[in-house]
Amino acid sequence: MAKETFNGWVGKDLSSADGNLVWEAFTPKAWEETDVDIEVTHCGMCGTDLHTLKGGWHEPEFPYVVGHEIVGRAVRVGSQVTGIKVGDRVGVGAQSDSCLDCNLCKTDNESYCPNNFVQTYDMRHKNGDRSMGGYADHARVPGHFAINLTPYPNVSSEILAPMLCGGVTMFSPLKRYGAGPGKKVGIIGFGGLGHFGVMFAKALGAEAVVISRSRSKEDDAFKLGATKFIATKDEPDWATKYEKTLDLILNTVDSTDMPLQEYLGLLAPMGTLVQLGAPDGNLPGFNVFSLLMTNRNLTGTCIGSRKEIREMLQLVNDQGLKTWANPFPMSQVNEAIKAFNRSEARYRIVLVNEKHLQQDN
Repeated sequence: MAKETFNGWVGKDLSSADGNLVWEAFTPKAWEETDVDIEVTHCGMCGTDLHTLKGGWHEPEFPYVVGHEIVGRAVRVGSQVTGIKVGDRVGVGAQSDSCLDCNLCKTDNESYCPNNFVQTYDMRHKNGDRSMGGYADHARVPGHFAINLTPYPNVSSEILAPMLCGGVTMFSPLKRYGAGPGKKVGIIGFGGLGHFGVMFAKALGAEAVVISRSRSKEDDAFKLGATKFIATKDEPDWATKYEKTLDLILNTVDSTDMPLQEYLGLLAPMGTLVQLGAPDGNLPGFNVFSLLMTNRNLTGTCIGSRKEIREMLQLVNDQGLKTWANPFPMSQVNEAIKAFNRSEARYRIVLVNEKHLQQDN
């Protein structure tokens, strides 16, 4: 029996990250009754997509399809899948499988599963088949990680898709580390992740302070609800001027030469810096007394759980929050990649599969 195929934009070598994806047939994971097939209507473009294609963190296993902010309609639902039926609007984020048996999986922390964490692309499922992403007409994922989007009718698919990875990557640490009324949250880097950080910090009742090299995005930050904008290039004394003023910092910067020592100094005693940006190399060193004498915390988080995605989407639905989305037809994905590489996302590119939009919510 011939293997089933889908059609999508396939990365075939390292040049794919420059805008050289190829439209062709690819083989999804073999169907299991725990799976859901999604007719893709929207897929966000995440920096991880291009970083993975260029081999930034590990050697890619070409060919494969990227895209892990997927929204569409369930067109096939396995007999062992609960909570989803054919025709439902569904989504999947950066994770599409885990062991489901460990303590972390059983306590809604499956994004930290130590046994079988599977990204939505460029990894292997439990059955050994490749995971393939959403720059495609269809995506097949284990139903456990397909989120029914019916409870969020006020959120369009274009706005919702980038939240399934970029959004929850910021929402998760804000919730885990106490962002709320009376707290001051620093967001280092105002881009695809940072704009979500400001949006969600404000929605949770915290004060959002943006830290960036220049003031080029200052107006946008204030429009999203930031109360202060620190431009480090324009304020040489920023590290001392704002020392010990922040309760929580989310650092989206992925540079190996960031001023980490100075960032830590911005934390009030018992504050927490959460590292989100993932450099190709090691973080710079810092003086341990930055932690010892203040009980500051330095940690990191990765994406978010299904529970956190649902909680985030409920907040978005109820408060009318919106991604600053920059739509491109999926047929123009290579042009979208080039725009992304030119830093023109402002702030999340969303691929729109126009042939599947007729019945989209």
